[in-house]
Formats: sequence, C-alpha cells, structure tokens
Amino acid sequence: MIHEIGRDDDPRLEPYRHVGDPDWLRARGLFVAEGRLVVARSIAQGAPVASVLVTPAAHAAFDPALLAACTVYVAPPSIVNGVTGFNFHRGCLALAQRLPPRALAEFASATRLVILEGVNNPDNVGGLFRSGAALGADAVLLGPGTGDPLYRKAVRTSMGAALWLPFAHVDPWPDALRRVRDMGFVIAALSPAGSVTLDAFTAGIPADARIALMAGAEGAGLSGAAIAAADAVLRIPVHPRSDSLNVVVAVSIALARLGARSG
Repeated sequence: MIHEIGRDDDPRLEPYRHVGDPDWLRARGLFVAEGRLVVARSIAQGAPVASVLVTPAAHAAFDPALLAACTVYVAPPSIVNGVTGFNFHRGCLALAQRLPPRALAEFASATRLVILEGVNNPDNVGGLFRSGAALGADAVLLGPGTGDPLYRKAVRTSMGAALWLPFAHVDPWPDALRRVRDMGFVIAALSPAGSVTLDAFTAGIPADARIALMAGAEGAGLSGAAIAAADAVLRIPVHPRSDSLNVVVAVSIALARLGARSG
C-alpha cells in the first residue's frame, strides 16, 4: 500500500491539489487531517482515511503497523508542497471521508453540551473542541454561522478532538434551543453582560444537573434571540482592565467549574 511518487503531475495526487478548497472537499464528503500527530490519531480512532501523503521523513516517523491498512503516497517535500500549494504541517496530510451528520436526538443521554453560535474562526472552533474533549463535554451543537469543525485548521488546532467529540448542526435557530431544553438541559449562556456569575450559578444548581453551555463569536457575542432563549446568562468576572475573555478560555473555565461541581 506504499506508493513512491516521483512526479508532481502524478494523477494519484489529484485530490491533494484541492486540500485548500473546503467547498471542493465538502462536495466530495472529504476532510483533511494535517500533521503527524493528528493523522496518527485519525487512523487510530478509526476515521475512514482514504489516503495519506507524506514526505520520506514523516513516513519514517510513523509506526508501520499504523499505516498498514492505508494507501500511502510518499513524495519529496518539493513535490508535496508544489501539489498542495503550501508548506503543510510536519510533512503529513491525510484525506478522510466525513461521517454522516449526527442528529440532536442522539445526545438525549448526555450530561454536558456546548452550543456555539457564530463562532467561525477555525482556531477558536478547534480550541473549543480540544477543551470540550478535555473537560467533559459530551458533544458540541453548531448553531448558525459556526465554522466547520472538520476544516483543516480546526482539526489541527483541536489536536484531533474534532474527529471523535461528536457534533451536530442545530436548526431552525433559535427554536432548536427549545428542543435542547425539552431533552432536560438547562441552557446557560456565557456573556460579559450576564446577570449571574459563573460561581453563583454552579453553587446553586444540583450536582447532577444537565447543562448546555452556549457561547458566541468574539466581539459580537451571542445574538439577542439566543440570549432570550437561555435559562440563565452567566458572566465570568474579569479584572477591570479587561472587558472579556476569549471564547475558548471562557468555555474552558465554565466546563472546568461545572466538572468540579459535579465531581
């Protein structure tokens, strides 16, 4: 399954010419995993990897058993970078098939959800998945304007967490939040203008409460409709010299507080 590539016009590399085109990838049900660690985790976690493109140095760094079931293309850095159009992370890319979309009903037994509205920065999306995976979130619900967790940079920033922490798109918005509440969740929105502090909220809820934390984009924050649909609007007090926290930091603090409370 190992194929040495010596020409940049090799037709087997054609899909890799589109790794920077998310629309092309989505139309074909593909996503890109980038970097040795993320690709290794993708394979180990059973992601449906179609093929792997590596430089000789990256190939030598892999456990051969991990790549045994994969189609692997090995090419010099000059060919790899020329085909993809950029100098990608640590000489390793994989193309994998997207899994079918998840439905909200699949998370009926979850205890902790993260809901995102308008978070379209891939670094923030990836960071939220990484924190969610580390701090006890069972799934992420993607509201309108939220970026694709399987966008190449988001997958890389998540350190592969976007490949196994489940997510679902929720619509129509904000009516879908009513369905979340009907599943037994308390919807807690994070906002610098919140009327209740995070600590006061966590102190006042039962330890086994099922919480859906909702957060919005940098700057704009949550929409008025999302705020109105929440059961509580929480703020994390910050020093007077600062006005707010990065969304990844805010959600991470909230998940950690909730985890300490339930633990």
